[in-house]
Amino acid sequence: MIVQRFYEPTSAQASYLIGCAATGEAIVIDPNRDVERYIEAAAREGLAVTHVTETHIHADFLSGARELAARTGARLYLSDEGDQDWKYAFAAEGTLIRHGDRIKVGNILVDVVATPGHTPEHITFLITDSAAADRPIAAATGDFVFVGDVGRPDLLERAANIKGTMEKGARVLWKSLQAFNRNEEWLQIWPGHGAGSACGKGISAVPYSTLGYERRFNWAFQVKTEDAFVTSVLAGQPEPPKYFAMMKHLNKVGPRVLGGFHAPPRLDDHRLPSLLATGAIVVDTRPAGVYAAAHLPGTINIPLGGSFVTWAGWLLPYQTDLHFIVDDLTEGSIVELVRQLAFIGFDQIAGIFEARAVQHLAERGAHLATVPQVTVDELATEVKSREAFVLDVRSASEWQGGHIPSATHIPLGYLTDRLAEIPADRPVVVQCQAGARSAIAASVLRRAGRTNVRNLAGGFASWQGAGLPVEMPAAS
Repeated sequence: MIVQRFYEPTSAQASYLIGCAATGEAIVIDPNRDVERYIEAAAREGLAVTHVTETHIHADFLSGARELAARTGARLYLSDEGDQDWKYAFAAEGTLIRHGDRIKVGNILVDVVATPGHTPEHITFLITDSAAADRPIAAATGDFVFVGDVGRPDLLERAANIKGTMEKGARVLWKSLQAFNRNEEWLQIWPGHGAGSACGKGISAVPYSTLGYERRFNWAFQVKTEDAFVTSVLAGQPEPPKYFAMMKHLNKVGPRVLGGFHAPPRLDDHRLPSLLATGAIVVDTRPAGVYAAAHLPGTINIPLGGSFVTWAGWLLPYQTDLHFIVDDLTEGSIVELVRQLAFIGFDQIAGIFEARAVQHLAERGAHLATVPQVTVDELATEVKSREAFVLDVRSASEWQGGHIPSATHIPLGYLTDRLAEIPADRPVVVQCQAGARSAIAASVLRRAGRTNVRNLAGGFASWQGAGLPVEMPAAS
C-alpha cells in the first residue's frame, strides 16, 4: 500500500492518495481544487487515479473531487447518508455510497462508515491493506475526529443558517464517537484538517494519531455523558467565516470544472482609474505599510500572506469580477494567486495590475491617498475627550479579554455588513490586536466613503503595553 498526505496551509486542509502497488490503482480522499498535484504524485509512484471520494460536503474549501474525476476518468464516489436537504445535486455523475459499503482499489479495501454529527452526510473510510492484513490500519476521518479535537456540529446553523441543527448535530456526533470508539487501539487517525482550521476549536498541528492516543488525550473521548459533551463541543467554537455558506452551496451543487489554473490578463495602468470610478472591486495586495503610505482611493488592501485567503473570503463578493494589484507579475506568482483564490471559489479574476501602476498613475497626476497612523498616546487623549469613534475589529474572544474604553466592537469579517453603524461625521480610529486587521478595515471603510479614518499603530497590544486603561465587557 502506498500512502501520501497532501497538506494545504492556506486552509489547514489535508487530503490523501492511497494506492495499490500491485495493480497500479489509487484512490484520492478529500481532494482540493489543485488536482494536478494528485495526478503527478500518482504518476511518480507508478499509479493512476482510478477512484475519487470525499468524506462530506465541505464548508471551508471548494472540493476538487469533481474536477479530479473529470481530469482522470476516475470513478467518483459520493455519500448517500443524511437527509434529503444535504444530498449532492450532481450525484448522477458518481456512485452513491452508504454505511457498510466497500470500495476496492486493487488490494486496498476502503470500508464506508457513517459518522454524522459534523454534517448529516459525513462518512469515514476504514483502510485495509488486504495483501498484508485482514483488519484496518487507518481511518480517514475527514472532519469527524481530528488530532486533539472533533469536528464542530454547529456549522449548518451558524454558517449555513439552518436553524435548530446545532444541538441535534452535537448529540448525533456523540453517538458517532461512541460507535467509532469500539475500533482497535492501533487504528491510525488520518484527519482532514490541522491546526488553524475553523472546523474545530483545538486541532493539533500533529498530522496523524491513533485511536488509542485520542482515547487518552482528546477531550471529546474524556467526557462521560452526552449532555456534558453537547455543552463542551458547542462552547468556544470560532466564528465561521461568511464564505463557508457559499462553499457549502457550491460543493453541494457541484464546483465548476476549471481544467487547470490559468493566469488572468495583465491590464494596462490606464484602466485602473476608470475601473475604480465605476465601483469595480480592485484589491491591492501590497503590504499594509506600503498601502498606507500611498494607494489609489477606492481600492481594498488585503496583503498577500498566510491570512490572504481567509480575508478575501470574508470581504470580497462572489459573482463579481475581481481585479488585483500585485508586486510580482511572474506567471508562477500569478497562477499561485489564482490557485489560492480558486480554493474558496473565486474564479472570476478579470485582470491583474502591476504594483508600479500606482506610482505611474501618480506621476501622471492621479491623486494617491494615505491611511494616517495614530499612536496610543494620541488615541488616549481622544478617548478621554470622546472625540474619535474607536472601532475594534478583533474577534469576539479577543474583545471578551478586554478592550479600549468606549470602543465599538465589529469583527473585521462583518464590517461590510455593518457599515451603517460607522458614523460618517466623526473621525474613526480602527484598531485590532497588532495592526494588520485594522489596516484592512481602514481600506474597507475608506472605500465605503468614510474618509476621516486612521489606524492605531501597534493595535491593542501597544495600548496594553503602555499601561493604558482596559475595559472588560459587562457580564451577561
